Amino acid sequence: MRLSDIMANAGLSGYAEIALILFLLAFVAIVVRIFWPGRDREMDATSRLPLDEDHPQTRHTGDRA
Repeated sequence: MRLSDIMANAGLSGYAEIALILFLLAFVAIVVRIFWPGRDREMDATSRLPLDEDHPQTRHTGDRA
């Protein structure tokens, strides 16, 4: 009795199908959330965060060596 025989008869293929379904649901949820109408203002504000001088995480304190 080889390991491949044991794994083939273990009935584990259902786990791969469940994982695929969960991945597809998460992917669809993320895509819907990103492209939901009315989120333009929030996405625009978020895209400018690295350039915002007033944001505390982007405030420059000088060069530290």
